[in-house]
Amino acid sequence: MATLEEITNRLKKAVAEQPVPGKTVTIDLKGEGYVHIAGAEVTNENAPADCTVIVSKDDLEAMTRGDLDPTTAFMTGKLKINGDMSVAMALQPILARARGG
Repeated sequence: MATLEEITNRLKKAVAEQPVPGKTVTIDLKGEGYVHIAGAEVTNENAPADCTVIVSKDDLEAMTRGDLDPTTAFMTGKLKINGDMSVAMALQPILARARGG
């Protein structure tokens, strides 16, 4: 199982390839930490964002491995979105790029 630091580093590499322009997202890992993405910057802050994605660390890891489809996670309640849905949709290619980690 990946640590928060390993997941954050994978996402940093993925975001460096293609930042999320002009929007911010915070991933709330249900008590196991946070990942905040602002353009090309990725931190572990619980910072205000245009969109907050709430998902367990295990499910986020499964998404970065490609074992769990983000749309399926949303439809089954494993992933919740508060705020701008278009920002959450921009995470799909980032998660795909994070797979090689």
